[in-house]
Amino acid sequence: MDSGIMDSRGPKLAIDSGACGYLTIDLKALRRNYDKLSSIVAPARAAAVVKADAYGLGANQVSKALYGHGCRHFFVAHFIEALRLRPQLPRDVSIFVLNGLLPDNEIACAEGGIIPVINSLDQLRQWVEVARSLHRKLPAVLQFDTGMSRLGIPMEDRSAVAACLKTCSDIDILFIMSHLASADDGDSEQNADQLARMRRVAKDFPGYDISFANSGGIFLGSDFHGVLARPGIALYGGAATGGVANPVEPVVRLDVAVVQTRTVPAGARVGYGGVHVTKAQARLATIAAGYADGLPRSLSDRGAVYYDGVRLPIVGRVSMDSTTIDISALPEDALSFGSLVEVLGDHQTLEDLARDAGLISYEILTSLGHRFHRQYV
Repeated sequence: MDSGIMDSRGPKLAIDSGACGYLTIDLKALRRNYDKLSSIVAPARAAAVVKADAYGLGANQVSKALYGHGCRHFFVAHFIEALRLRPQLPRDVSIFVLNGLLPDNEIACAEGGIIPVINSLDQLRQWVEVARSLHRKLPAVLQFDTGMSRLGIPMEDRSAVAACLKTCSDIDILFIMSHLASADDGDSEQNADQLARMRRVAKDFPGYDISFANSGGIFLGSDFHGVLARPGIALYGGAATGGVANPVEPVVRLDVAVVQTRTVPAGARVGYGGVHVTKAQARLATIAAGYADGLPRSLSDRGAVYYDGVRLPIVGRVSMDSTTIDISALPEDALSFGSLVEVLGDHQTLEDLARDAGLISYEILTSLGHRFHRQYV
């Protein structure tokens, strides 16, 4: 580790870092993932979904790295995210707000050069009113609900939207879009159902480009791509499709420091509630991260970390700021105060950790805390 020190017992935290571990974000791997996804959807383009602070990895750093690699379309979820990202990127970038705008945000959106995704007739009418008040044409994207029942203009409102656009020249519709609900399951019948509905929408709105594929949709084939794909989790190394080998590279590595080691006898109770009781003498280590840092409490007595390729099970309940692991499988002098153990890395993927926690990789990634020293490679 560039920021750490080494001794005979392995990598250790730098004394003056003040952090409880290292969260390493590989921007080269991120860019290679973008290249791979772009090549799959070509001749369509690939955008980047950087909502939730780029899935917890830093929207500013991630967006700048991808901009330098040719990405010009970025999607966030909320308007506040767009306001924070806009000053960080050149003006030739398009920033889209997936959730659209809440009331009274329209003027700021127009003045900031930010593009709302219109999800309802109410949002469309509000945007039209603002365009007329400003006496200029404003860009927008229309999102239709093709079967997720979350965001998007209902299918039954298509004719009303078409009528509104027919009588209004104040809005420049850049493209129409929808979101796939089951793209992570290539065998799901819902994918074909949504594609059929998307084709009906396209027929009702001829001449408009289409954006349809999220990360999983990219791997469903060209019928789902449209002209602009919107990868999110796949950019960051997460598996977009279940049951197959992950085609993208890991972007994140997490190493956490050991705070203390100890030997306990058989029958020792470990952690809150004493729910774990040792069956024999054991050597334990407490590491400096817990559920406040993104290690879910559901990993208690289920998950593990690694050291030198050896699996070290979590024992007892994960605490807010610390987690106890069983290090009995290691030589006695392998770990000591300040040593680093691998939470995410060569031996444990996002999907591995999420599976043990009973969660999905998105939840792990977006929960990684800010008490780690973040280093961008």
